[in-house]
Amino acid sequence: MIKRFIVIVAFFSAFIAEAQENVSSPYSYYGIGLTNFKGTVENRSMGGLSIFADSIHINMQNPASYGRLKMTNYSIGASHDRINLKSDVASDNAKITSLDYLSLAFPVSDKVGIGLGVVPYTSVGYRILDTEEGSASLLNGRGGMNKVFLSAGWAVTNELSVGVDANYNFGNFQNSQSINRGELQYGTTDVNRSDIKGFTFNFGANYQKMINETLTLHVSSTYAPAMDLDSENGRAISTVDFSGGTGRVIDFRELDLANTQFEFPSKVSLGAGLGERNKWFVGAEYANVGSSSYEDSFSFRGDNGEYEDASQISVGGFYIPQYNSFSSYFERVVYRAGFRFDETGLIVNDEPINEFGMSFGLGLPVGSNFSNINLGIELGQRGTRDSGLIQENFLRLSIGLSLNDKWFTKRKFN
Repeated sequence: MIKRFIVIVAFFSAFIAEAQENVSSPYSYYGIGLTNFKGTVENRSMGGLSIFADSIHINMQNPASYGRLKMTNYSIGASHDRINLKSDVASDNAKITSLDYLSLAFPVSDKVGIGLGVVPYTSVGYRILDTEEGSASLLNGRGGMNKVFLSAGWAVTNELSVGVDANYNFGNFQNSQSINRGELQYGTTDVNRSDIKGFTFNFGANYQKMINETLTLHVSSTYAPAMDLDSENGRAISTVDFSGGTGRVIDFRELDLANTQFEFPSKVSLGAGLGERNKWFVGAEYANVGSSSYEDSFSFRGDNGEYEDASQISVGGFYIPQYNSFSSYFERVVYRAGFRFDETGLIVNDEPINEFGMSFGLGLPVGSNFSNINLGIELGQRGTRDSGLIQENFLRLSIGLSLNDKWFTKRKFN
């Protein structure tokens, strides 16, 4: 079963590396693109919280959660985004459908759990047309960085668990610029590509303590140190005949560029919440990302963008009317909601690019072993129309499967 899952992960990795675009945003032009949410539909529907951990769900944001698993869990998620982009002079619409994660986790003992899977981590996707009298410039970008992860969690005590993620990062970014000036016979196309690879790590801890007969205190933290990733770079320049709309290549040259390294930023998070077992939970979380490291270690496109350290705030929770109800299906449904505010760290034209979202979700019980179909919706906004920039309003619909099974259980009867 594990070998089969590894083959599926390899196929999934190849697909997301070459086939799909996870974002349609001019802000993905900068750095290594926009960071995707690394978490399940369940987490996203609670504003992105990574605090809560139980025995039947995967929490890909904090590896300490694997130490609490009591059942094997398969999870896969996808989303569909509808985006409205507005500036002071124009507006446009875009839509993106993407696979968001594939993971498998299972307990190997009463205190140790293992997880593995793949997730798209950053995405580049934009098309920017700049026209002036007698000339035009077209910028295109696509690609992203993906993570294949292997995680382990250990329940040190009934209250404290710790864990670690080992992530192999890979992917590529392709950016092109085509320039056509009316007074010249031919135009040019400049294509740059960077292939990224390297390892990163994430450490986590989760603490749960009964503070009275019904209430449980949840405390969670993670730390991912800054790590250097390798970038293999290439460039191609073409002379193009744009007359008649043909785009015929007249001359083509490939340039050898030196391979480089850049520092993938550190991240630290801390959160806390209160809840009643199998009934409700509410919590808040803060994260700081050292994205200012991009300034010194990455060759940026354009001269109007810069980076500073980023921060993220999430608030959310869930409610279950009666998890073991036999008379009403909807009393066993998990109702989730949350809010998040992200300072992305990106500054364009001296304007910070911030993002916020409100999310809602349902966990619909299916079959046995506490499996769920999870549905989520998020309404949000990124960017601003100040200083000639673009404001993005988005609607994200998400669906995920969380399927549980029992492994390593000896049969009592044949």
